[in-house]
Amino acid sequence: MSLELVATGTGLSVFLKQYLSPTNLVMIYLLTVVIAAGYLGRGPAILTSLLGVLSFDFFIIPPAMSVAVADTEYVLTFISLLAVGLLISTLMAQQREQLEAIRLYEGETSALYALSRDLAVAEEIAAIVLAIVTNVGHTLARDVVVFLAEDGALRRFPLDDTVPLDVQERAVVEWVWTTRRPAGLGAEQYGDAPGYYVPLKTAQRALGVLGVRSREEPEALTAPQRRLLEALVGQAALALERAQLAEITRRAQLLEATEKLQAALLNSISHDLRTPLVTITGALTTLDDAETALNAQARRALIGTAREEAERLNRLVENLLDMTRLEAGALRIRQAPEDVQDVIGSALEELGPRLGQRPIRVDIAANLPFAVLDFVLIVHVLVNIMDNALKYSAPGAPITVQARAVAGEVEIRVIDQGIGIPPEDLLRIFDKFYRVQRPTHVSGTGLGLAISKGIVEAHGGRIWAENAPEGGAVIVLRLPQEHTL
Repeated sequence: MSLELVATGTGLSVFLKQYLSPTNLVMIYLLTVVIAAGYLGRGPAILTSLLGVLSFDFFIIPPAMSVAVADTEYVLTFISLLAVGLLISTLMAQQREQLEAIRLYEGETSALYALSRDLAVAEEIAAIVLAIVTNVGHTLARDVVVFLAEDGALRRFPLDDTVPLDVQERAVVEWVWTTRRPAGLGAEQYGDAPGYYVPLKTAQRALGVLGVRSREEPEALTAPQRRLLEALVGQAALALERAQLAEITRRAQLLEATEKLQAALLNSISHDLRTPLVTITGALTTLDDAETALNAQARRALIGTAREEAERLNRLVENLLDMTRLEAGALRIRQAPEDVQDVIGSALEELGPRLGQRPIRVDIAANLPFAVLDFVLIVHVLVNIMDNALKYSAPGAPITVQARAVAGEVEIRVIDQGIGIPPEDLLRIFDKFYRVQRPTHVSGTGLGLAISKGIVEAHGGRIWAENAPEGGAVIVLRLPQEHTL
């Protein structure tokens, strides 16, 4: 290309030498040097300058077609042409190199900014790894694999084989993880490996290994690319460390909250279990005391009290066992078409003495289809719901149980005339151990509605709470109805 530029300049000079003096034609050769320096680089520009001096002497300076110089003053012209040509080529080459450096720096800055932007919005480790793989792969036009430390060993993350690794590359990964030094294609260690691997580490800890590999033929990273990769990896390691520390903090906070909750629940359950035990023990001790003169009525009252507390204790233990079975997935449901009227009747019969003189209104729609349910479990659900209605309404206030067919389901409503449920508690009352705060103490562990919710949902049904327009709380449950041909 340099030879072509000089030949063009010489041809133009030969054509113009009949109109211009030789010293003016020097500018044509300087122009070729500028063009070479601007588009071809320093080496071709210097070669163009040397060839220009020789061509100027051979073709332009008399005698033509000879290297001899008739006038010695042209020697100064040759020296000036060569010096100016070398200076221009050097300055143009430096400018071009600076421009390339600026472009490279701009590309690195853009890549680092894009990665930092994606890492800033990523909180989970999976999202951070995805941002790393996407940005590093796009910037270097290579496939990226990430290995993270877990329990002292490396685990590929995410678990996929989109970039399969052979035995040699896995050995490189282990070496990088052990030594905390880069290795692979183009490095001192494992230089014949298909990929290049660097440790993911911060000043405090080593987090894993990141590897890049050409998508076609193996191609080593250039020095600027390695420098950029180190910057990207450093940023990625900080983000991963931040996520891991945040996860450790969350686990610690969760553990602390769990321990506090367990302590509070243990105190609550201990109190609820201890109260009937104390009552039963006191009644039995009084009955066993031979020196205590009790008439028949007092003895029956003590026996009745002990029986009621024993039944209460039994219900508490049953609820705890039911919740344990629900959470362990060990609750077996045997669904079959059942008459809802029989289910409601069995629940009222089981409540028995707890109803006392409480008015109970049962409103069942005519020709109500059978519901597909486990008879024993749904009776248990209705007992829990109605027992809750008894606790949170006045002793003489009636309780209404309604059953209707709604949109292919059987709906059962239990309505009390108490003071209702605060709006903020409508969803939370189905949480474990949650009880609505009332001025008067209501006994219980807060498990009844949580167990009912678990059983109903295991049937494929729904349960929720709402407040009645005229006052009081309504617990609504819907169960699949039997579909007949």
